[in-house]
Amino acid sequence: MTDTIIIGAGAAGCMAAVFAARYGKKVLLFESGSRIGRKLRITGKGRCNVTNNSPTEEHMRNIPVNSRFLYSAFSQFGAEETMSFFEELGVSLKTERGNRVFPVSDNAEDVVNAFERELKNTGVKLIKQPVSSLILEEGRCCGVVSGGKEYRSGSVLIACGGKSYPGTGSTGDGYRFAKSAGHTVTELKPSLVPLVSRDKFCAELMGLSLRNVTAQLYDGGKLIFSELGEMLFTHFGVSGPLVLSASSHIREMQPGRYRLVIDLKPGLSPEQLDARIKRDFAENLNRDFRNGIRKLLPAKLIPVIIRLSGIDPERKINGITREERRKFGELIKAFPVKISGFRPIEEAIITSGGVSVREIDPRTMESKICPGLFFAGEVIDVDAYTGGFNLQIAFSTAYSAAIYL
Repeated sequence: MTDTIIIGAGAAGCMAAVFAARYGKKVLLFESGSRIGRKLRITGKGRCNVTNNSPTEEHMRNIPVNSRFLYSAFSQFGAEETMSFFEELGVSLKTERGNRVFPVSDNAEDVVNAFERELKNTGVKLIKQPVSSLILEEGRCCGVVSGGKEYRSGSVLIACGGKSYPGTGSTGDGYRFAKSAGHTVTELKPSLVPLVSRDKFCAELMGLSLRNVTAQLYDGGKLIFSELGEMLFTHFGVSGPLVLSASSHIREMQPGRYRLVIDLKPGLSPEQLDARIKRDFAENLNRDFRNGIRKLLPAKLIPVIIRLSGIDPERKINGITREERRKFGELIKAFPVKISGFRPIEEAIITSGGVSVREIDPRTMESKICPGLFFAGEVIDVDAYTGGFNLQIAFSTAYSAAIYL
């Protein structure tokens, strides 16, 4: 019999295993894949945005779901402690735009390798095979079954992620284990996920990447998100960093309710843009409209934006009215994309929903229903916006659990 068993060698599982072992526990760490930290390796485009270098209050503002549940965990182990932990393990860090923290090397492998070394240094036993079920006796969790064999322990931590990116091992098993112990699992939805649009021009623009644009997300007439960055048109709709961030602000997807408005020239005021268009027009007075705006927009976008403007593409520029020019400028500053749905949860970075926080002790992460059972990371019904906030949730909840395992 061992002291504690941890299911899942991702961000939360590795952090919990290291600290539980440091506190003198004998730890068995189960991982269903061939290597640890599979999702960590691909986060932040392979750079691994480990946390956000900001106060706890800022983290709370970026956690729209059940942030109050996390106050205790963050007070014990916040962004400052996370950064100190990785620096201690030899991973030099840097803070970039938006207080996002990355390894100086820009290589997520350095984070995973640091975990691997520390797991070995602290004597954690890693077993690379999936857990099939929990051992539940007299209302208590006292081990797991894996490979047809029982592994007994004083406590079990479920840290095997959500349902997003199943190729990294996040297959939703944690929810099944939680339900078997009597827990409530709230509705599971994708978060930080590409968005579907029925606008036919999205497929026409497939592969077009826009940089340094501002995307605004509206819920009806209410602005709920605005950010400068990059996005991408796809065969199904839109993707890229801006779109993933915007998606996490959508709570209840309903076709027709949400729309993205893209400012293609955020560096220019409407007046400055109009002056720029007038200059381009003046240089191309006798050209067709479609040929006179080549310097203004990406080539792939020109046929689409002309169609939306309602101006005949073969019309001579010297025949375009002042009002038509003004409306064309407005379209450039507010290019509309109707949102009709999310892409599948398997394509999401984060799963929204999970084990109900009402059934978990926020101080210890232990189940209020089944003694000996603990939770950490994405399996819990908490999720955040992009910027390192989700990984900090994983690390903070893992540390809180590790103390009491």
